[in-house]
Amino acid sequence: MSDKLTMNDKPKINGTLSIVGIGPGSEKLLTPMAREAIEAADSVVGYKPYIDSLHFVITDQDITANGMTSEVERARVAVEQALSGRKVVVVSSGDAGIYAMGSLVYELLQYSGWNEGDALKVDMIPGVTAATSCASLVGTPLGHDSCTISLSDLLTPWELIERRVAAAAEADFAVTFYNPRSRRRQEHIRIARDILLKHRDAATPVAIVKDAYREEQTITISTLGDFVECEFGMTAAVIIGNSQSYRFGDKIITPRGYSRKYHFENGSVKPGQKRGRSLNTEVGELA
Repeated sequence: MSDKLTMNDKPKINGTLSIVGIGPGSEKLLTPMAREAIEAADSVVGYKPYIDSLHFVITDQDITANGMTSEVERARVAVEQALSGRKVVVVSSGDAGIYAMGSLVYELLQYSGWNEGDALKVDMIPGVTAATSCASLVGTPLGHDSCTISLSDLLTPWELIERRVAAAAEADFAVTFYNPRSRRRQEHIRIARDILLKHRDAATPVAIVKDAYREEQTITISTLGDFVECEFGMTAAVIIGNSQSYRFGDKIITPRGYSRKYHFENGSVKPGQKRGRSLNTEVGELA
């Protein structure tokens, strides 16, 4: 493999490069668009466990599969194969544009000199994200404004991650933590929890979802004060409610705010409020 990709010799055969999100790992959550792209590909490139999970759709395509920390190698292989005129798919779990291969592939395309309108056609195919798939199993913890934060410091300085956690805590976002803990990183999740505790109650509900929609799936409902004592690692997502989130049986509900404006008994607007107008915070007691 050359040290530098180049577009100087453009392919005579138009290649395609599809960056595909395959969802959380369940065949039922692989979108029709993603399935079509994989079935039509000459070559499929990805992290080996993700490739293995696609056994139901991969047939005679060429496979390039390797392990963690080999993302640049995978992206280079995919771009070079596509530049040679092949139909290539790069797969990522969840959505390929969220903590996945999408950004890296586009960076390498830019490095190669590729631009929109060149012979190589590039597209992103969305997938069901870890945040939304995990949230769906525990109610509506992301029912209002929310954010995702990765606690992995392999590519992002920990000081910057801490600032982002603090900003999310102060702004009262519901938060989904990706990569919450590993064998090497045991304290980061505790530090993030302590930052959140400065801004919300220890009883705030928390969901820990491991291996969502896979055979190994487990779900734990805990609280902000206690969840760090639970057992989980890199394959889990930790969803922490905002100041208004509450338990409803085994579910976590984060209300959108309808009760502030409407009577649930009959759907009528509360005194001082108007349909289709900004919430009036100066009248009555807002629930």
